[in-house]
Amino acid sequence: MLGEELRLRAPQVADEEFNDFGQMIREAAARHPDKIAVIDEQVSLTWAQFAALVARVAGRLAERGIGPGARVMSLSENSAAHLALYAGVLSAGACMVPLPWSASPEALTRMRSDCGAGLLFASATHRAVADTLGAEVIALEELEAFAAGPEAAPVTVTADDFFDIIYSSGTTGTPKGIVHEHRFRSRQFGRFCDLGLDADAVQIMSTPLYSNTTLVAVLSGLVGGGCIVSMSKFNTIGFLDLSQRHRATHAMLVPVQYMRLMAEPTFDDYDLGSYVCKFSTSAPLPGPLIARIMARWPGNLVEFYGMTEGGVSTVLNCEAHPTKWDTAGSIAEGSEVRIIGEDGQELPPGSYGEIAGRSGSMMPGYLNAPDKTAEATWRDSQGNDFIRTGDMGRLDADGFLHLLDRKKDMIITGGFNVYAADLEAVLRAHPAVADVAVIAVPSADWGETPLALVVAETPTDAEDLRQWANARLGKLQRISAVEFRADLPRSEIGKILKRDLRAPYWSKETA
Repeated sequence: MLGEELRLRAPQVADEEFNDFGQMIREAAARHPDKIAVIDEQVSLTWAQFAALVARVAGRLAERGIGPGARVMSLSENSAAHLALYAGVLSAGACMVPLPWSASPEALTRMRSDCGAGLLFASATHRAVADTLGAEVIALEELEAFAAGPEAAPVTVTADDFFDIIYSSGTTGTPKGIVHEHRFRSRQFGRFCDLGLDADAVQIMSTPLYSNTTLVAVLSGLVGGGCIVSMSKFNTIGFLDLSQRHRATHAMLVPVQYMRLMAEPTFDDYDLGSYVCKFSTSAPLPGPLIARIMARWPGNLVEFYGMTEGGVSTVLNCEAHPTKWDTAGSIAEGSEVRIIGEDGQELPPGSYGEIAGRSGSMMPGYLNAPDKTAEATWRDSQGNDFIRTGDMGRLDADGFLHLLDRKKDMIITGGFNVYAADLEAVLRAHPAVADVAVIAVPSADWGETPLALVVAETPTDAEDLRQWANARLGKLQRISAVEFRADLPRSEIGKILKRDLRAPYWSKETA
């Protein structure tokens, strides 16, 4: 249930632009049946084998009455079977709901109840939790046996049909189900295929399949007819070995993975000359990290900024714009970006404010949550719907987007707004800093004050580092203290969990 009165209105995709995912899988298999489609730790499937398995999964689902309008869940690490299930559900005309195994059992139960699906495919790793969610559970390792039977006849889908539902982590309250229609995904396929995800592409999949970060690249890779090499769990040596062995051309990675790869002592021992392009999203890539990647890793690097909800989309082609590595890129074709103030009014060019976006790839709304959909919506003077990002930023004179902070992460000290991203950028320039997060902590004098939590590259003195940074910051930005940490907590897609970092400091205030 979305509620038509609260349904976000995306720019329409013309009929000739809409492509059916299931049909594109069948066409890819027909073009090169003997090429490898998917590889994981256990199996290697040709396109003919993969497409046949997908069609049989769709057929078995159809026998169970699962088709257009129905939803099917998964709870699994990456694998060839997981990809085949995803494609099979879509080929049956149903909607895929990949549950995040990083969520708590309580949050997963709320997700299952919210989406209303009764069938769940789970890997052995997550079977114990799956059995507590109140759904019929089928072992993903037995997908071949489940799919024994005839292949399904092609099912017609429309641009408005649900493609998948991606859930937020649900760490607080009820998780939000982000609905993607076939229209949403169809637009994304074209954008990524234009970046070389064709039949010759070999893409490493190392981020979870429940993440939109993964899906935008991997599903586009399948549509392009290339090969997907699946990693069940990322590690630097495993990634580098697979890249060299399979002559990988593409990979979607998040910033923390790039950080770990650049810190891997044996990185330069591997032949990565086959790479055409790497992608990054989920969090900003610091300019110094981009410089190291471009210097040491063959092929281009393209960074995307956007949301699982869609709407805003910017692209930074690092090869083409070496002077803009400190930005999130320029506005993607077909996307519109506005900067809005606290009063909801659009701000003039160059102003700092909340980023809102609109494009053909934007959700119609959150599932069963019209109030949350309304909160996320901003409407311009022409009545066009934009999605509010909750991120603060500005557009420069060249049309490149500069990100500052999540609105909720902004530090208000002495009544002035301080953006942690500005402070973090200064600290990252120090050779002893490997990673950093700046958070707001309570201050008797200022209300809030910036605290820097630093992972050190080499031993250094906290007070010396604080003074070094403050000498390069404005008076109102000055850091009150530096604390060292062994590491920083991150989500499964690499975002620093600032709420976890803040919690101990603010709990003392409320105790």
